[in-house]
Amino acid sequence: MSNPSTWRPETVAVRGGWGSDPATHAISVPIYQTVGFQFDDTGHAARLFNLEEPGNIYTRIMNPTTDILEQRMAQLEGGVAAVAFSSGMAAITAAILNVARAGDEVVAATSLYGGTWTLFTSTLRDFGITVRFLADDDIAQADAQFNEKTRAVFVESIGNPRLDITDIKAWAEAAHAHGVPLIVDNTFASPYLERPIEHGADIVVHALTKWVGGHGNSMGGIVVDSGHFDYGSQKFPQYSVPDPSYHGLIFANLAETAYITRLRVKVLRDTGAALSPTNAYHILQGLETLPLRMERECQTANDLAKRLVEHPQVSWVNYPGLSSHPSYQKAAQYLRPGFFGSMLNFGVKGGYDQALRVMNRLSLWINVANVGDVRSMTIHPASTTHQQLNPEEQVLAGVPGDLIRLSVGLEHPDDLWEDLEQALSH
Repeated sequence: MSNPSTWRPETVAVRGGWGSDPATHAISVPIYQTVGFQFDDTGHAARLFNLEEPGNIYTRIMNPTTDILEQRMAQLEGGVAAVAFSSGMAAITAAILNVARAGDEVVAATSLYGGTWTLFTSTLRDFGITVRFLADDDIAQADAQFNEKTRAVFVESIGNPRLDITDIKAWAEAAHAHGVPLIVDNTFASPYLERPIEHGADIVVHALTKWVGGHGNSMGGIVVDSGHFDYGSQKFPQYSVPDPSYHGLIFANLAETAYITRLRVKVLRDTGAALSPTNAYHILQGLETLPLRMERECQTANDLAKRLVEHPQVSWVNYPGLSSHPSYQKAAQYLRPGFFGSMLNFGVKGGYDQALRVMNRLSLWINVANVGDVRSMTIHPASTTHQQLNPEEQVLAGVPGDLIRLSVGLEHPDDLWEDLEQALSH
């Protein structure tokens, strides 16, 4: 019999967490479009609610379709289990709220998605959680940002929008030296290009809306737990102290499933940011072709980056696959050999205004606030996704006014280049 634990990513993407439907023997994952699930009897219901046995209670907490997606993503990332959410931002928020409470602090890299930056600097602050930022190449100074209130470290595997490759091993060592977990947003790499848990990460989050789903039709997010971190210390009373809402359950006693269990039965249950079964189904359909899409998109991005370097109207190109990129060596260390992602940025000579003119000349490239789609997309972050940041914050986030961001899809590379070339030359 084939052993799923030895399957390669291409096989897991298609078959992980699912064989066939036990009732009908259907091989395609069904959409369990239901809110509730019938209990065998009152005893069965009581055991489920008291976490004495696994099973379905209510789709806000778990659903069979979503469960398959969770199993598949956990297997791809090398984690023990996963919990899906309604969006990537919901997943990030939940991952933090599962370890930090009012008065606690988080240390984070500065190279972050604009929405994550706003969550950290505004919404979490309203919750009483302080985020201290540390430049990605300044890990040696990390100790100055940690204190007795620190409860987690948060980074992105490939920074958005700077496309810097994060030294996850170094960040993990810094986090663990201070007794806190490392959370890695692996959206831009996907589990096909990088598995942060293998490098010391404790928790991995994804916006499933992007490369995993891949078709721009369904929003979703997920949190994958490595099962490696021990939450039994006094830093985490929500794990080490009996929980009155579960009759005195001590979550830390669940060992490797402590974090992911609490995430589901406390945070997801109470905030309600559940992924719909239909969206879980659509994301699973996209996940099946993730390896194929990533290979093609990475090849095209590499080709376009090399062409842009030679264009007279381009002042700079930011792509980890270029030997001149500061993260080129780290890409070789952390990413799948020969693949550098399908995102790239470049600067237009003439600055902010000229970048907008180039954007308005593009036709095949879609101007849209999304990435990781089969369709190639572009945006001007300084005037859109990062416009809420002040000039100093934009510099920290790596968003100068001349920057144009490209998310490479599956179109023919020559067609994509011809559109870029005519816009730049005009």
